[in-house]
Amino acid sequence: MIELTRRRPAEGAAKAGAAEALPFRAAPHNIEAEQALLGAILVNNEAHDRVSGFLEDQHFYDPLHQQIFATLCKLIASGKQATPITLKTFFETAEPIDQTLSVPQYLGRLAANAATIINARDYGRTIYDLAIRRQLILIGEDMANAAYDAPVDFPPKEQIEEAETRLFSLAETDKYGQGFLAFNHALTTAIEMAGSAYKRDGHLSGIASRFAGLDAKMGGLQPSDLIVLAGRPSMGKTALATNIAFNVARARAQSIARNGGLPAGDPGHDDPGHDGAVVGFFSLEMSAEQLATRILSEQAGIPSEKIRRGMIDESEFKRLVEVSQEMASIPLFIDQTGGLSIAQLAARARKLKRQQGLGLLVVDYLQLMTGTSKKGDNRVQEVSEITTGLKALAKELSIPILALSQLSRAVEAREDKRPQLSDLRESGSIEQDADIVLFVFREEYYLERLKPAEGTIEFQDWMAKMQLVNGRAEVIIGKQRHGPIGTVALQFDGNVTRFSDLARDQYVPERRG
Repeated sequence: MIELTRRRPAEGAAKAGAAEALPFRAAPHNIEAEQALLGAILVNNEAHDRVSGFLEDQHFYDPLHQQIFATLCKLIASGKQATPITLKTFFETAEPIDQTLSVPQYLGRLAANAATIINARDYGRTIYDLAIRRQLILIGEDMANAAYDAPVDFPPKEQIEEAETRLFSLAETDKYGQGFLAFNHALTTAIEMAGSAYKRDGHLSGIASRFAGLDAKMGGLQPSDLIVLAGRPSMGKTALATNIAFNVARARAQSIARNGGLPAGDPGHDDPGHDGAVVGFFSLEMSAEQLATRILSEQAGIPSEKIRRGMIDESEFKRLVEVSQEMASIPLFIDQTGGLSIAQLAARARKLKRQQGLGLLVVDYLQLMTGTSKKGDNRVQEVSEITTGLKALAKELSIPILALSQLSRAVEAREDKRPQLSDLRESGSIEQDADIVLFVFREEYYLERLKPAEGTIEFQDWMAKMQLVNGRAEVIIGKQRHGPIGTVALQFDGNVTRFSDLARDQYVPERRG
């Protein structure tokens, strides 16, 4: 291989002064692999296609190699040939490598000593992996330096969060994607999904929400789907999301218990993984304690207000203890951090996926998240970044994501206050990115506020209407990319924030568009 006088990259440079006296340990690198790959590309530009999906110029250790790779990438992207001759123009004024070797001459030697195109990807992976190791060293050095010399306004907690964010970000850079899939592979996956739905009770291809009407229309919560659940305040969208999350997590715990502790997907498990799932719940509005109190109230049948104020008797307290013991094994994980960015949320979701096998993610709610980039006052662009990021995360982790969203006040101005897609705040991006849009609507809430004076004819009419809508809720499917739209009627108990299926004798005919 060609010898080249090395310029030390910034992260590998030794410190001046006392540090120079210490034995220098070079950062991990492989100059020969870099030379071999660059030579292969210069000889046959098709070698670039084998590494372009994951390799970038900053992954090279030598600064000159970084410049060469960046330049040839631009040439190839513009449809031109990258050869020692075409690259020569860009390096004629470059500093010579030594007294006897200019950069244009070095390009010729790279091509003359090129590896075969067959080895290009292996060399590329070697270069990439070494670059990741150098990044790990840099993060470790920064962590140590920060711990030694941290200023007063950079407490240990923030140091840990910054290091965690950097490590998670680095962990997720090693994702090259699958590229093109053969159509027969996609067909096989589709047939397997159909077969699974055919064999299951209820004929669901996704995770059951345990609400019969919703599951019938949606086929369960489908992997890779972004499901937006929207409603005006006090409609019960958080309650419905909490009910679904708990139902899914409880089904997972019961499924594991039935199979002797075997996790879903294990060869000895009766169900291949559709029967419940590990649930991650990002509660950006309520604390974990408030969320747990809601679920406890729902399961014990005791109003949450009584639980918070201690207004319970001995029998109710015993019931709370019994229910809490039953719920202890439920795989429901709550993150109560407020103001999360989409990047932070994604990093934490990936961690939970690796550690626990995440199967459903709930975000309460979209408008409380922030984007990763500074976009001034343009909230529409920021929400667009959030919804696009959530949809990409759902596909990456192959899980359904249930994201809650507020509605605009335009609903209140209409006589019929049933929400529509146009009522979504920043509706363009939410409506576009979501696979399914659900609206929660309770006519009882609005009718209660129109109560006339007692003893009047209007009061009698009002009472008759209240009896029809009392304890009733509608979940309106406003958009479904792969299924029908329509309305599902549910029972709602406001005292314990619990949704449930309507009994058959209480069924209300579906209202259509």
